[in-house]
Amino acid sequence: MASIDSFAARAELSVGEQNYSYYRLDAVEGLKKLPYSLKILAENLLRTEDGQNITTDHITALANWDPEAEPDTEIQFTPARVIMQDFTGVPCIVDLATMREAVADLGGDPTLINPLAPAEMVIDHSVQIDVAGTPFAFEANVEREYERNRERYQFLRWGQGAFDNFKVVPPSTGIVHQVNIEHLARTVFTRVEDDGTITAYPDTCVGTDSHTTMVNGLGVLGWGVGGIEAEAAMLGQPVSMLIPRVVGFKLTGQIPAGATATDVVLTITQKLRAHGVVGKFVEFYGSGVSAVPLANRATIGNMSPEFGSTAAIFPIDEVTLDYLRLTGRSEESIALVEAYAKAQGLWHDPSHEVRYSEYLELDLASVVPSIAGPKRPQDRITLSESKDSFRKTIADYAPEGEREDVALTLADGTQTRLNHGDVAIASITSCTNTSNPSVMMAAGLLARKAVARGLKSKPWVKTSLAPGSKVVTDYFEKAGLWGALNALGFNLVGYGCATCIGNSGPLSAQVSAAVNENDLAVVSVLSGNRNFEGRINPDVKMNYLASPPLVIAYALAGTMDFDFDSEPLGTDPATGEQVFLKDIWPSPEEVQSSIDSSIDREMFEKDYADVFAGDERWQGLHTPEGDTFSWDSTSTYVRKPPYFEGMGLEPEAVEDIHGARVLLKLGDSVTTDHISPAGAFKPETPAGQYLLANGVERKDFNSYGSRRGNHEVMIRGTFANIRIRNEMVPGVEGGFTKDFAREGAPTTTVYEAAQDYLAAGTPLVVLGGKEYGSGSSRDWAAKGTSLLGVKAVIAESFERIHRSNLIGMGVLPLEFPEGQSRDTLGLTGEELFDIEGVSVLNEGVTPKTLRVTATREDSSCVVFDARLRIDTPGEADYYRNGGILQYVLRDLAKRS
Repeated sequence: MASIDSFAARAELSVGEQNYSYYRLDAVEGLKKLPYSLKILAENLLRTEDGQNITTDHITALANWDPEAEPDTEIQFTPARVIMQDFTGVPCIVDLATMREAVADLGGDPTLINPLAPAEMVIDHSVQIDVAGTPFAFEANVEREYERNRERYQFLRWGQGAFDNFKVVPPSTGIVHQVNIEHLARTVFTRVEDDGTITAYPDTCVGTDSHTTMVNGLGVLGWGVGGIEAEAAMLGQPVSMLIPRVVGFKLTGQIPAGATATDVVLTITQKLRAHGVVGKFVEFYGSGVSAVPLANRATIGNMSPEFGSTAAIFPIDEVTLDYLRLTGRSEESIALVEAYAKAQGLWHDPSHEVRYSEYLELDLASVVPSIAGPKRPQDRITLSESKDSFRKTIADYAPEGEREDVALTLADGTQTRLNHGDVAIASITSCTNTSNPSVMMAAGLLARKAVARGLKSKPWVKTSLAPGSKVVTDYFEKAGLWGALNALGFNLVGYGCATCIGNSGPLSAQVSAAVNENDLAVVSVLSGNRNFEGRINPDVKMNYLASPPLVIAYALAGTMDFDFDSEPLGTDPATGEQVFLKDIWPSPEEVQSSIDSSIDREMFEKDYADVFAGDERWQGLHTPEGDTFSWDSTSTYVRKPPYFEGMGLEPEAVEDIHGARVLLKLGDSVTTDHISPAGAFKPETPAGQYLLANGVERKDFNSYGSRRGNHEVMIRGTFANIRIRNEMVPGVEGGFTKDFAREGAPTTTVYEAAQDYLAAGTPLVVLGGKEYGSGSSRDWAAKGTSLLGVKAVIAESFERIHRSNLIGMGVLPLEFPEGQSRDTLGLTGEELFDIEGVSVLNEGVTPKTLRVTATREDSSCVVFDARLRIDTPGEADYYRNGGILQYVLRDLAKRS
């Protein structure tokens, strides 16, 4: 829809022989003085101004932005495109398919349900490392991937044909965020209008993965949203947001020898998490910016969810153009990026002073080698202190103290031993680092030096390498590094997220048995961005993030109980000399020389020449046809969800909540990994029992993520994380709770208790602590919560995406009064809860607080006013409609 252009901002930009229409920021006084990220929002409003949802007041509010003020002005942001990965993308397409039928039921045209913004999905989350450490690992894992996921992939191929504006990048291509920066991102977007003119505007996106922020390194404003919000964005709904505070992060100096981009990002993560940036934009500026390679910028932007910001963006400059050129973008598009950025004041100018809300600074020269763990990415440990840190931390995981080595005989007959702190998994994986040639080349060079000195990975370590794109394979091959990597067991296992999202695959039967029989606290080391409890592997209690070369170093050491400064990795059989990490660590000059001689534009052009076509496996899949999907009632992968059953054209009035029971009482830093089903699951779990009852054998369970299109599996896996701790059942780990619907309130699974409460007509609440819902933008953390019957979550604070997703599923996010918590108020979880004031929302008013009364068994009460975290009028509309999808569906049905 064309802007009404109240400020006469539309103008013409000539680049070469092509003319473009664009909306000038200097048409409104004050806009060009804004931080880079807010300029992009300002252009978005100028271009989409319609006089109703986006008005001159919104544009003026941005022009008059006060960096000191707390956010209070709602705006509507319309992203240029939506990007998805398959775990979160499959339920999006399932929901769209269901909405087509629901629109028809409401008397509308089902083909109205169609992405209006370009939507692109990269299938990268389904490959699991079943086979590792062999030359045949890649083929074996891909073959198994297709066996497990055939139904899902057929469904996605149907969606690609049924929906306009929807494209799929098939499996075995790369990780979504790396494919995004290497190929899909435009930096400056173009659209052909009805009158034939071409409009140029900043590339912006929202994605169904929280690490969508990786594209911030390319100057593209984008962030992760839940699948629920992404679906709405695809259907033309803008994203409601408050004009944020912007943190200016000044970079100076250069990374010293011995440190890597991973060390930089772990340092920045720790610094920003400590400062507090939830809900804010972070913007990098200063003279040091130009010295930061694009890959390092992407690595930093990628970790935005780990330090909590909405986005973490770098401006456009020569480094941006060089990267676009390297990765095969056309010269015409690169010329447009440069001309547009300079015309709009989006080109980086270190001498230009910008006012920010808050300021931080990092001298890159101060960065030292680091790891992070054992359960949060912000818990950085300098490498020199890693052994001491481990020895202090192990007491939390092995309280009985030191244990004698456990004798271990591996499948090949190798006699070895295992103990607390031994590295069970060493995996170079994830978007964060496998996009970065500096750390990947460093890993390859370290491997070559290690092999030359006769070093080997320890036999109990499961080693793997899952690159972010095929280009990585190309440059390892050209640099002659594959042989050394393979010799250490770092064979290609697939192109996907793999270990970082819990698809690490099983440990060897012998190692797994030793771990479980002796309750060993073993370790994973991965080059990823997430190391939350229970995420990586059910047998592994402690998880550490490290750079790719350090992943290899830990595979050589075999244990976290290791000091790289004083302990040798082994002995060189040729010389008899001890070999230390410093002896095989590549110099910055070696790394850069390998990059310069081994990476070129032709690699990107070749690997992305036909990126949507897929291999013979993909092309050979049977593809259903038709505008609506033919659901298979026997499918255990893709089922029609119940969100729209019985829904009328007008929403029912929302009501106060009475007589609610507590489903779980949780502590601080409960992540969406704790809430949402993720990773593998066992036969005795509710999800496992469901699949067994439906004829699925244990070997075919696959993962929770792969079954996100089946709500029956996902409900059963919500709050079922093996490391979640419900304070109502102290001393118990996993998805268990007290069931007050049964006599004696026995301990049972969360799913079983929720079903009992549902049968009794009892609403539910969840109590939480600080940073509730941090981590990945898992839509099922909210969907599962809602489908279990939870009506409200009362916590001390919420992470941005999960709070929004709860509202999008009709669940109230409430915060305890400032300085209060479940503990200070004496709440045990055994009370009955009444929440009053909800019905005021029916009058178009959003109250700031709701009165909560918790009644104990002795009839005494705890009464407090909880802060209602419905922050915008748009969110209030979504809640009144029972959720964002219901709101969109009703709107589309009325229009038809």
